[in-house]
Amino acid sequence: MFEKLLAMYEKYQLISQQLSLPEVLADHEKYMILMKEYKSLTPIIEAFTAYQKAQQEEEEAKNLLNDAIQDEELKLMAQMQLEEARVQLQEQEKQLKILLLPKNPDDDKNVIMEIRSGAGGEEASLFAGSLFRMYSMYAETKHWKIEILNANPTELGGYKEICFSIDGNAAYSRLKFESGVHRVQRVPETESQGRIHTSTVTVAVLPEADEVELDILPTELKIDVFRSSGAGGQHINKTESAVRITHLPTGMVVECQDERSQHKNKEKALKVLRARLFELVQQEQNQKIASERKLQVGTGDRSERIRTYNYPQGRMTDHRINLTLYRLESILNGDLEEIFDALATAHQAEKLAEQIL
Repeated sequence: MFEKLLAMYEKYQLISQQLSLPEVLADHEKYMILMKEYKSLTPIIEAFTAYQKAQQEEEEAKNLLNDAIQDEELKLMAQMQLEEARVQLQEQEKQLKILLLPKNPDDDKNVIMEIRSGAGGEEASLFAGSLFRMYSMYAETKHWKIEILNANPTELGGYKEICFSIDGNAAYSRLKFESGVHRVQRVPETESQGRIHTSTVTVAVLPEADEVELDILPTELKIDVFRSSGAGGQHINKTESAVRITHLPTGMVVECQDERSQHKNKEKALKVLRARLFELVQQEQNQKIASERKLQVGTGDRSERIRTYNYPQGRMTDHRINLTLYRLESILNGDLEEIFDALATAHQAEKLAEQIL
């Protein structure tokens, strides 16, 4: 590990020197590539520097302890310094191991999210709307861009399904653990006897796939156009702007009717199709790597109940990591960082345990 860190440190120093060269500053593309690498190495180098400092403090404390044989007060102080240095050394070593874990290559990507109502009828559709609002508000705090790709709204303001993209720095790394079944327990407004109903909503989080990553042949696609239905203005049922794309090899179907333009709807539908096919390819690859798919955190298994939102108790429970928070209102208003941090930490712990095994 330390040979690898020393090599990284040398590379970091070299990149730092290159970034100040006039010829690099004049070449925008080269500068941006180097800057991206510099930023990715920075947290590792900072942790490595802190580790080296803790090593130095440990050595100084050992020397002080050896020199304080006859002085009990100095000996006690040196012993305390040594213990503190060793604790710091352990913490920094753990942090370095986490930072050196292999990264998910999709972590830096934008995402496409799909939210679908499950069991519970209209109540499930309303909660699908609540989840869309929750993720939208979280995205706003991160200054990420949201675009609705396709939506099937209900009369009461919910969604049978809604598909949207989120463009932002490392969006997938934060949202990837949201795939699965989200359960809500609350008293519907239409319930006269105050009984708690349980409904479910399915969330899928897909890394956005670039065209270069996935080659889809035009002959593999069947494209149909039809008139839009539902809310949307006067153009509804007058122009064939809605688009349905069928991927013939897999039978996968994607529809988009959110835009007035047939061209834009086709563009959005292809974006969703590409992301779904990319996920399918990844799943096939991951099935070959048992250790990757046995992790409960982040498996992306949509049949898995991952979280419960209990309105009467104001409680949110994430079942994968046994995390319970009694601040449901703030969570539904997009305050998700604590949950995402806990999920990421649990995932890192699993990865570290795998390395030890």
